[in-house]
Amino acid sequence: MAKIYVASSWRNEFQPGVVHQLRQAGHEVYDFRNPPNKAGFGWEQLDSGWKTWSAARYRELLKHPIAQEGFKADFDAMQWADTGLLVLPCGRSAHLELGWMAGVGKRTIILTRDGEEPELMALLTNYVCISFSEVLELLK
Repeated sequence: MAKIYVASSWRNEFQPGVVHQLRQAGHEVYDFRNPPNKAGFGWEQLDSGWKTWSAARYRELLKHPIAQEGFKADFDAMQWADTGLLVLPCGRSAHLELGWMAGVGKRTIILTRDGEEPELMALLTNYVCISFSEVLELLK
């Protein structure tokens, strides 16, 4: 069975179901929303007005201990995993995560669906799947 890092977004309504179904299929899965022994990182933990930060404030708060802890938890899981699964739609962080995983030679999969914007750099990944059943088949 695979050790999977699911890269996605807090706003992605499909992410929890993907994590659940992968676990049901017997895979070990890191869930950034519910990392082991801690709460998942969100910018609102630092400041409820995070959407209005200046670039300087953003850069400063990347050094905050809570941000550093959140990064470490996710990056440790990226290193642990043998497979990265990008579940669209998602944001920039998830794309950085999967890009790093592709760059170090891990198996990488994008799960897309109708209506998602095409992305040429998807060619860096091993697979682009258009259904969850395709993902499960690849992981066998």
